[in-house]
Amino acid sequence: MSKVSALRKLGVVARVAGQQAGRNRMLSAVMSAVRTTARSFGHAMHQLWLEVTGSVFLAMAAFGGIAGVREYMKYAAGRTTAGRVAIAICFTLTFAWFGLSSFWRVRRKSQRP
Repeated sequence: MSKVSALRKLGVVARVAGQQAGRNRMLSAVMSAVRTTARSFGHAMHQLWLEVTGSVFLAMAAFGGIAGVREYMKYAAGRTTAGRVAIAICFTLTFAWFGLSSFWRVRRKSQRP
């Protein structure tokens, strides 16, 4: 029982503090600045995340391309099957698509107002 009343008291205190904070111009301005800064920081972090993941995917596509060339050379020499070459090509194309689409999303998001 005491926990419920303590939670109710805490809720009432929080509501009154929120109402008082809304009346204080200085605190309202500070809260607005914090929200604006957090939003800007969040957008920058999301853009960085997309760029980093795009770079990782493009690096994986480059490694896949190297493996594809190596598998093709083995295929031309008759030491492997065409399936392995196809798998390497599909891997490379898939990860290249993931990497490029990540950078396209960054560009699309940066052009928004």
